[in-house]
Amino acid sequence: MMEATAKIMREDGYAAATSRRVAAEAGVRPALLYYYFPTMEDLFLAVLYALAGRELARRRTVLTAEDPLQALWSISTDFQSVRLNTEFMALARYRKAIGAEFEVYIERTRDLEAAAVTLVLRTHGIDPDEFPPRALSMLISAAARMVSDESAVGVEQGHDELRGFVQRQLERFAGPPSVRPAGGTWPRSGAGR
Repeated sequence: MMEATAKIMREDGYAAATSRRVAAEAGVRPALLYYYFPTMEDLFLAVLYALAGRELARRRTVLTAEDPLQALWSISTDFQSVRLNTEFMALARYRKAIGAEFEVYIERTRDLEAAAVTLVLRTHGIDPDEFPPRALSMLISAAARMVSDESAVGVEQGHDELRGFVQRQLERFAGPPSVRPAGGTWPRSGAGR
């Protein structure tokens, strides 16, 4: 039932995830759905908890990845997860209980993403005051979400250019750090390589 709900939310939006539709998608009677989930909010919260657990675990792996920024970008551009997150963001605006739980999930996600960015900045001797890890992690996530959201409605203009730009920036941090003067700065294209 939870997978059916997530599937409907990803494909047609949270408003399409009615008890009848979810039951039909799951192949159960609506009464069974209400046995396990007395309200649709209970069902949405269960789906959110499952999503949060899965996505937080994925982001924890970024901290030990060989290339943390590339791993973060890959996770952030996973269309299925982004789409479900977008639906929960919309749902959270109208349901306070979901909003409160979604807020906790987003803050934990942001903490893990910022930790990954911090590791890369430290490794490359880049000043985190000049390039705040939370700001950089938010830019990575926001760019990925924008591409996913726009692609869902058929907009593709500028996406290849953005993906190429992001990939070039991420490649600057792949492998060992280049030699930089004290107080390192954002690497220039080809500098130190």
